[in-house]
Amino acid sequence: MSLPSCEAEGFVLAGGMSSRMGKDKAALAVGGRQLIQHALEIMREAGLETRIAGAQSDMSKFAPMVSDSPDESGLGPLAGICAALAACKCRFAAFLPVDQPLIPASLIEYLLHHAIVTQAAVTVVSVAGFVQTFPAIVDSAALGSLKASLFSGDRNCLTAFRAAGNAIGGFAIGGFSVLPLELLVQPGQVRHPRALHPDQWFLNVNTPEDLKLLDEVMAGAGPRMRPLQ
Repeated sequence: MSLPSCEAEGFVLAGGMSSRMGKDKAALAVGGRQLIQHALEIMREAGLETRIAGAQSDMSKFAPMVSDSPDESGLGPLAGICAALAACKCRFAAFLPVDQPLIPASLIEYLLHHAIVTQAAVTVVSVAGFVQTFPAIVDSAALGSLKASLFSGDRNCLTAFRAAGNAIGGFAIGGFSVLPLELLVQPGQVRHPRALHPDQWFLNVNTPEDLKLLDEVMAGAGPRMRPLQ
């Protein structure tokens, strides 16, 4: 599934204070490599030139970086998204948090293809009816709406994405597009290179226990998940 050269650019969201982990998550090792390396590899496998947004430390040796605007620093991941969109050279931006190393590149590729075809302002997936905030494909035109959300009392990214979708709209299916992951996995539109069940794809790292679980899953020793219906 090839993409036009500048239809989309990738951004790894590497910000956050990692208060429950006690250290910068982006530099943590899982499966023998740092989380930032896993995230960048996923995005590059999806065919995207990728930068790092909102990092707490210098990670320029891994990829070019985009810093939060001075008046937005410390306002959470939505600030990183706004800074990335302001710097984005393409129509769409693909966002992946640094702490979701099990997302398959094929999912990001499919979401990008869907966003380009439908022109939706924001495209995400749901799993078992629950909408996942990331990965997300965002139209650069959503920047104004997202900035308004950033400076409001609610900086929740999913809430901001919904608001941007309502503000911008889309000619095919509406501005905020949610694709049920089950309908992508069953016909083989999206596959995981490790054959992991979709419930496992969205495991992330917030605590040392999460890090241990991810290591086990990557080693093939993690808990078995129920099959898709």
